[in-house]
Order: sequence, then structure tokens, then C-alpha cells
Amino acid sequence: MKRKIIVALSVFTLVFLLAGVDIARRIDAATTDLNHLITLHQVEILREQYLLHLKQVELDFLLRSTQGSRNLDVVIADVDALGKRVDSCFACHHSAAVTEQLNALNAQTELYKGALQRSMARAPGLASVDDPAFPIGEKLIGQVRDIVDVTTVSLERQTRRTAEAIRHAQRVLYALLAVGPVLAALLGYLCISGLTRQLRVLLASTRKLKGGDLDHRVARLSDEFQELAEAFNDMAGSLKEHMLRTQRTEQMVVVGQLAAGLAHEIKNPLGGIKAAMQVLADEAELSKEDRDLVGGVSREVARLESLMKNFLNFAKPGKPQLTELDVNALIDMILAFHVKTHGGASSGAAPVTITRDLQPVPELRADPMQLQQVLLNLVLNAVDAMPEGGTLSVRTSATGSAIQIEISDTGRGISPEHVEKIFLPFFTTKPKGTGLGLAICKQLVEQHGGAISVAPNPAGGSIFRVQLPSPAPTPVAA
Repeated sequence: MKRKIIVALSVFTLVFLLAGVDIARRIDAATTDLNHLITLHQVEILREQYLLHLKQVELDFLLRSTQGSRNLDVVIADVDALGKRVDSCFACHHSAAVTEQLNALNAQTELYKGALQRSMARAPGLASVDDPAFPIGEKLIGQVRDIVDVTTVSLERQTRRTAEAIRHAQRVLYALLAVGPVLAALLGYLCISGLTRQLRVLLASTRKLKGGDLDHRVARLSDEFQELAEAFNDMAGSLKEHMLRTQRTEQMVVVGQLAAGLAHEIKNPLGGIKAAMQVLADEAELSKEDRDLVGGVSREVARLESLMKNFLNFAKPGKPQLTELDVNALIDMILAFHVKTHGGASSGAAPVTITRDLQPVPELRADPMQLQQVLLNLVLNAVDAMPEGGTLSVRTSATGSAIQIEISDTGRGISPEHVEKIFLPFFTTKPKGTGLGLAICKQLVEQHGGAISVAPNPAGGSIFRVQLPSPAPTPVAA
């Protein structure tokens, strides 16, 4: 936006600058033309005066020695003045054509002066048209009249041209004065509307964020506002992540308190029930039905103990004991254990095919028991997601300074609305699940400075990705 405003103002200024320069140039040219016209008018006045003077001399010559004639000395003085008037024209004209005309006029004037002087030297009396000076004078008068006529036409044409140039400069000036405010107003409107429109979008997004809609994102804006929109979206994402982290922390606090209370309230009674069931199970007189009932109670007690252990592990996980670890070897051990204990079948006894793509990866420093717990949990979840059988794929790779472990299945997959909740504590889609398995996995992975995520599998099912830094940084304190 700043660049657009600068460009618009620059163009606006340049247009007015060029228009101003053009008007100044036209005014200067018009002023020059007017000065030239004044000079030409002065020259024409001199020529007309010369023509009148010439006619007066001709008339004085014809009326000499009559009652209406002037003094002879005055006539002679006028004749001498003819040459001086022609000579004065040479100071102004320099073009070859005009100079040639003036030379011809000067020669004709000198010829006329000579003829007049010779005629007046003879006996005085009324001059006749047959006198040799008379036709010379008439010819001179005709030449001067032609020059005056041509000059008058040229002067009128140049006067009209100069007047039209002045009127054009006036029109340009008036147009500039009329269009300038309109262009300035239009430019201001475009700049202000561009700013306010994007500010309104940001304001509306801020209000939605204030109202708790952390999933709202600013639509694409332009120029510098796009950077602001991206920063706003990053801030909204960070706020949501912080809120989820805070929510998780609060849940952990609640779970810790709940676990402590349950451990205190249930531990002793549960231990007594477990001991009693063991005593009853050792009784030889128990019938088969009673023995099955005792076994069922023992199993439920064991399930309660496992639930209590999960609560305690989630509320206060143990600090990882880091050691050098070969990830591929750990995965081989986990898969071998699963095949040995489950025979490669799912909970529905349907066969599950296991494929491996274990690339050479560097060793990392991690807690073997905690990482084994994470990977075993993911493998069991993948197998449970394929009750009708399928393919369990495990893949490792080294990406930059991290090791990535992918565990995928071809089962029923995870619903899109459940993806963001899958790692939250107490969220489960299993009828008898506690919702703590993946939450504990996420917690253990983050303690190692890594991250865990889930995505749809193109072949169906889901892909869980675990990224661990290599070498691992100092673990985060629990």
C-alpha cells in the first residue's frame, strides 16, 4: 500500500509538473510573440508614416510654386528625411529577403531624391506628371504600399496565431485547475478506501478472536496488510495452541489431584480385595462357577490397578533415563514381541500383515522403556484399528537433524473431527478405553524434545509420525 501511494503521488505530481512546465513554456512563448508583435506594429507604423511622408513629398512636388505649396526648404528637408527613414529600417531587419527589399527601396528612394532635386533645380512652376521625377515617385509609392499590404496580412496572421496560443494556454490552465482537485479527491478516496477496507477486515477478525473463535483466520489481503494478516493468523494459532496447552495443564493438575485421591482412597481397599481373591482362589473346595467369579474379580482388580498406574504416569511421568539407543533394533524387538504374544493377529483374530522399511538412522539418546511404551502403544492401537485384518507398516528415516518413525495401518481411520482431539487426555473412541494412552505417548515424546502427529493414510487408515531429535537435547524436566 505504501508503494502504491508513493507511485500515485509521484504520478500526480509529475502530471502537474509537466502541465505547469507546458503552461509556463506557452506563456513564455506567448510573451515573446507579443513582444515581437509590438515590434512589428511599430515597424508597420514607421512604414505607413514613410508612405504618408512619401505622398506628402509627391504632393509638395506637384504643387510647388502654387498658393498652397510649402516652403522649398521644408520640401527639401522632407526629401532628405526619406532616406533617413529607410536607413532606420536596417537596424531592425536582418533576414535576407527583407534586407533585399530594403536595399531596393533605398535605391529607389535615392533615385527619387535625385530626380526631385534635379526637377526643383530647374525653373519653378507647377510640376507636370510628365516630369521624370513623377513616375519614379509613383513607383516608389507603389513599392512601399505593397510592402505595407504584405506586412499587414502577415501581421494579422501572426496576431491570430499568437491569440490562439494564448487561448490554448488558458484552456490548459483552466483544465488543470478543474481536474486537479478532482484527481486529488479521487486519489485520496482510493487510498483511504484501500486502507479502511483492509482495516475493517482486520477489525472484524480481531472481534472474532476476542469472542473466542480461535479457528478464524484472516482472508488474503494485499501489500503490507498481508504481512499483518499472516502475523494475525500466526498469533491466533499460537493463542489456540497456548489455550490447548493451558487446558492440558489444567487437566493434568486435575488428574494429579484425582490420582492422588484415588490412590489414597482405593489403594488399601483394592489391596485387600486382591488379597482376599487370591485366598479364595487357593481354596480347593470352590466350585467351577465360584472359581470363574473369583478370577473375574481378580482381573477387574488388575484392570483397576492398571488404570491407577496410567493416572499416576500421566499426572507425574517419570524423568527419562537417557542412554544410547538403536531405534531400528527397538522396533524389531517390539514387533517380535507382538508377533510372539498375539501371533500377528488383531483382537478379532483376523490376520495382520507386518511390513518394515527401516532405513539406516543414527543412534539417539532416549529412555528405552519410555520410547518402548510409546511405540508399543502405537502398534497395539494400529492392530486394534484393523479388526478384519490389514497391513501394519513401520518405517524409519533420517530427516536433517531428526529421526522419523512412521506407524501406519489400513484400518477404519480416524474421523476428521477427532483428529485434533486424539491426543487430549480422556478422549477415546473405544468402549473400554481410558483416553490416556495417546496422551501419555505425546507427553513422553515431548519430554524427549520430539513431536507426534497423525494424518490419513492414502491406502486407508491412519499414519502416526514420531519425530525425535538426533542427538536429543537435554530432556524437559517433568
